[in-house]
Amino acid sequence: MERRFSCTACGKCCFGWLTLTLKDALALAARFPLVVIWTPVRQGTKSFSISAQLGLTLRLSKRRHLAVRIAPTAYIPPSFACPSLMPDGLYSIHTDKPSRCRTMPFFPYREEGDQADLLIPRTGWRCDTSPEAPVVYRDKKIVERQDFDDERDELFSQASTLRSYGEWLLESSPPLKDELIRVAKKRMGGHVVVNFSTLLPHLPKVDVVEFAAK
Repeated sequence: MERRFSCTACGKCCFGWLTLTLKDALALAARFPLVVIWTPVRQGTKSFSISAQLGLTLRLSKRRHLAVRIAPTAYIPPSFACPSLMPDGLYSIHTDKPSRCRTMPFFPYREEGDQADLLIPRTGWRCDTSPEAPVVYRDKKIVERQDFDDERDELFSQASTLRSYGEWLLESSPPLKDELIRVAKKRMGGHVVVNFSTLLPHLPKVDVVEFAAK
């Protein structure tokens, strides 16, 4: 199976939340409003294993667990464009754009073999998936994979920091676990939004005053 895809710079995917690596979030704090998004992932779903590796796992019972993805995020309303998007659909800080934008439409919080549906443009998007577009996905493998691998490597490098932070916050705020379980029970799942400032004490190399100024 092959999938073809090429970006046409229509800008349609540059709206709403933008998941960031921790490195990108800190570097772009002056540009984006930041939060930490906690996403519960039910056991048995395709992304459960990778979510557990990159985030943490909650034990619900002897046999039931819940994986939780913890992701620094640019908290942009769905109807708002990225503040770096120019009228021509291009990015105003192209050389410094986040890893998430470079890797699109692939998503490293999923297993590599579970990416095919991400190459189907959403309604209104003008991505090129014609026979003239390059093959980007073949036999459940990404063809040009440098950006995907770079972002995935960054996610794994920050995993221990986010896991430590997550375990601390769950212990400090018991209602958070209850809320994650409640959200996980929803038919379509959901997210829990947490203030980014809760993460700062777990980033010893970050100057909090400098960060606040951004």
